[in-house]
Amino acid sequence: MAFLTRWHDDQSRPSWKGAGRDLAVRVLLPVTVWWLVVLALGWSITDGPLKHLGTSEERINKSLAAGRTGLLNDITLFFSWTGATVSIVGLCLVVVALVWWRTRHWWYAIVPLIAISAQALVFFFTTLLIDRERPDVEKLDDSPPTSSFPSGHTGAATGLYFTLALMALRIRQPALRAVVVTACLMVPFLVASARLYRGMHHLSDVAVAMVNGLLACLLAWGWLRREPAAGHDVAADEPALDRPVGQTRA
Repeated sequence: MAFLTRWHDDQSRPSWKGAGRDLAVRVLLPVTVWWLVVLALGWSITDGPLKHLGTSEERINKSLAAGRTGLLNDITLFFSWTGATVSIVGLCLVVVALVWWRTRHWWYAIVPLIAISAQALVFFFTTLLIDRERPDVEKLDDSPPTSSFPSGHTGAATGLYFTLALMALRIRQPALRAVVVTACLMVPFLVASARLYRGMHHLSDVAVAMVNGLLACLLAWGWLRREPAAGHDVAADEPALDRPVGQTRA
């Protein structure tokens, strides 16, 4: 069964027990292991062998700060806000509700919610133990009471928008599909660039956050065990917008 079409290949309703087991084994367990890796990276950057990165990375922030303009300030403000908690959670809940209403498959609809929750767990518990100062430049956003490592905005945007890009592969119109998927893939990079430009994070902060969001996306996409459908034409029963790209009714 192809990874990208797993939610189409098997649309069977899971049991609550099976769903809970899969969530624990296929998401929470790997996320815990990844969190330990992120902690090790954070320690190595703040107090360990990679501590010298702080000085070299600061040059990037200072260079960006020196080239600030009014127009770039406004553009980056928008994308910084795009990665904020209220924006991410709000959009996620809207998508979950719409997909749930359209497909009647709650187990598929909650994929974006699992993605942002998984990355948030790694982010939150990392900032409790890793205390990295933000770049020594003028900051254009309010500094939340969390460590600079990793970037919460970037991780959240990556987890959500990469997941939306996977979901958008089901759009049947090629032009619209290409536009939506491309836009979703670009947003996390724009959010990361905005956070660097606005002096809120170092390069390594957003880099680790993007990996965090990407891993959360992949784990969320595969959170529930699926099997290829056997002896049943799923496409004949599913809603048109829920069919995979290029498939039509016979």
